[in-house]
Amino acid sequence: MVFGQIKQDIKVIFERDPAAKTIVEVILCYPGLHALIAHRLAHCLYKKNMVLIPRLISQTSRFFTGIEIHPGAKIGQGLFIDHGMGVVIGETAEVGNNVTIYQGVTLGGTGKEKGKRHPTVGDNVFIGSGAKILGSIKIGDNVKIGAGSVVTKPVPSNTTVVGVPGKVVSRHGMPLKELHVVTKSVCNKEIRAEEMPDPVQETLQVLMERINYLEKKLGEKES
Repeated sequence: MVFGQIKQDIKVIFERDPAAKTIVEVILCYPGLHALIAHRLAHCLYKKNMVLIPRLISQTSRFFTGIEIHPGAKIGQGLFIDHGMGVVIGETAEVGNNVTIYQGVTLGGTGKEKGKRHPTVGDNVFIGSGAKILGSIKIGDNVKIGAGSVVTKPVPSNTTVVGVPGKVVSRHGMPLKELHVVTKSVCNKEIRAEEMPDPVQETLQVLMERINYLEKKLGEKES
């Protein structure tokens, strides 16, 4: 069963990373794979009410991979952690199936409260580099979170979130009416990381167009 799981993890890497060339390369050079293998061992021991040994495994994995996954976190099938340096997944975090996480992502808490205090991430979720998802919130299925976003509120399924604080900018691949700007990147259901819309920039663009229009009208009246 263990080898079957590792085989599945390797398959996922080949499916989502075009840089992966050989199985040997993936086994030796992918810290995300190493971190997942270590986490599964630590999580198994953690469920047996062991504390110290799972944490030692977690911290050792962190030292070698730069990825910190608490032994208590629940990880689904098909997780792909690309590069991975600086990724932090908290104790009560839950990650669904077929999730992609890039470097610098944090699934963290917002305080010192007990109980559930970390995010629950649904299936088929993409989380861009440096994104922070904080608190006991639910991230729905098929969600894309842009690089550098800070998300502190629940996110419905089939949406795209960008910005600080994170804002929903599209649902089911179509832009929200509030944007007033239809961009090619939002309309495309397969949004690439570098094509994520910037709601702040788009809002400023709308304001600039409005200012130019008003100045033109004012100039016509004065003349």
